Amino acid sequence: MWKLLTLVGSSVAVFRFFRRLGAVGLFIFSVLDSSFLVLPFGNDLLLIGLTSADRSGLSWIAYVVAAAAGSVVGVLLVDVIMRKTGEKGLQRFVKPKTIEELKQKMQDKAGVTLFITTLLPPPFPFTPVIMTASALQYPRAKLLGTVFLARLIRYTIEAILALYFGRKLIRYMNSDVFGYFVYAMIGVAVVASAFSVLRWLSRKRSAELQHS
Repeated sequence: MWKLLTLVGSSVAVFRFFRRLGAVGLFIFSVLDSSFLVLPFGNDLLLIGLTSADRSGLSWIAYVVAAAAGSVVGVLLVDVIMRKTGEKGLQRFVKPKTIEELKQKMQDKAGVTLFITTLLPPPFPFTPVIMTASALQYPRAKLLGTVFLARLIRYTIEAILALYFGRKLIRYMNSDVFGYFVYAMIGVAVVASAFSVLRWLSRKRSAELQHS
C-alpha cells in the first residue's frame, strides 16, 4: 500500500514537471498518453492547466498543436508495433469479444469510428480502436490524419473553454479537491497500467505454451 502511495505521489510530481516544460512537456506527455500509457484525462488536464495559466496572446495555439502532434506521434508508435503483429498479435492486448466488435465497426465505418473515438474523451476506448485499425492494416496516412484532425478539434475546444473560464479553472486546479482528483486519476492510471502489462504478459505466455 505504501509503495502504491509513493508511486502515486511521484507521479503527481512528474505531472507538475511536464507542466513546467510548457508546450514541449505537453508534446512529450501527449506522445505517452496516446501510446501505451493509461492516464484518463491526463493530457486534457495538462492542456487546460497550461492554457489557463498563460492567457496572453496566442500561446494557446502552440499548446493545442503540440498536444495534437504528440498524439499523432504516440499513435504512430502503436501503429508500427501493431501493424507488424497483425490480428493474431492483437489478441495479446485486446479481448477477443472487443476485437470482433471493433472489426465489424471498422468494416462498416472505419473512418467515422476512428474520428469519433479520437474526438471524445474517456471512457471511449481510444487505444483498442487504434490497435485494431493498425492490426487490420488500415492505411497509415488516413489513420494519422484522422487522429490529428480529431485531436485538433478536441483540444481547441478545451483551450477555448480554458481561456473563457481561466480564472475559475486556476482557482479550482489550486484547490484541495482538484489535488485529490489528480491523485485518484493517477492511482487509477497506475493500477490500470500494471493490469495491462500483466495481462499482456499472461497472454504472451499462454501463446508461447500453445505454440510449443
